[in-house]
Amino acid sequence: MLYTGQLNEFIRLAEIDATNCDLLKEKITDGLSVIWSLDELKIKVDGSEHVFPANSVLFLTEYHKVEVLSVNSARLIRFNRAFYCIADHDSEVGCKGILFFGASQFPKIAIPDAELEKFEILWKMFAIEMVSKDDLQNDMLQMMLKRLLILCTRVYKEQTELTTFDKKQLDIVREYNYLVESNFKTKHQVADYAEMLNKSPKTLSNLFKKYNEKSPLQIIQDRTILEARRLLRYSDKSIKEIAYEIGYEDIQSFSRFFKKAEGVSPSDFKKIV
Repeated sequence: MLYTGQLNEFIRLAEIDATNCDLLKEKITDGLSVIWSLDELKIKVDGSEHVFPANSVLFLTEYHKVEVLSVNSARLIRFNRAFYCIADHDSEVGCKGILFFGASQFPKIAIPDAELEKFEILWKMFAIEMVSKDDLQNDMLQMMLKRLLILCTRVYKEQTELTTFDKKQLDIVREYNYLVESNFKTKHQVADYAEMLNKSPKTLSNLFKKYNEKSPLQIIQDRTILEARRLLRYSDKSIKEIAYEIGYEDIQSFSRFFKKAEGVSPSDFKKIV
């Protein structure tokens, strides 16, 4: 089921099995995906294998490279930012929300038994609205999507203990991750992002210690190395072209950075994969 609007906004709902599992790895510009496994799901995301039990929900951006290893039954909701951001682009369930705030992150939840009925009812309502052809369809679909993301956000916050985190501080963390996602190819220092957020690097460092094991610098480096790995694995670009694309002026600096993170040189990594 696919809805498309007049401003190039779209949303797709699909019941997934072994016959149409290629939909899970479909690449859509500005596409965001919610994958709900109804049975055990085995996939690779950016080359790393993951196994998800039934009633796991995954949140992926267009930057994640997905390979399907095994799927029996799953549900897919995919939409672009033109559709998603219309509702409330700077809330916890918007484009900068905690479920989609950076491709180096890989948020996922396990639907609690007590919440499963809510998810099932919402999916049925969603499917009904997908085939309703009237002037209110767009509004209703946005409402259904927002409600789903609110349910998922609540569960995610409970399962990651984010309910104890100060909202203003969480907003800074979300904004930092979003800025890194948008600028990591040109800005490699925490000070760059601290200036954009009107905070000191020390303030950001202390904040991330409370929230996460990763430091602000590690988040930048992880996102950069992830992009390097993707380009080395999935593109035909030379190492020099890849280095330049992610912000390195010379191949030597890029090679040192990559080898320190991965334990092998870019050229050796390319041979392995």
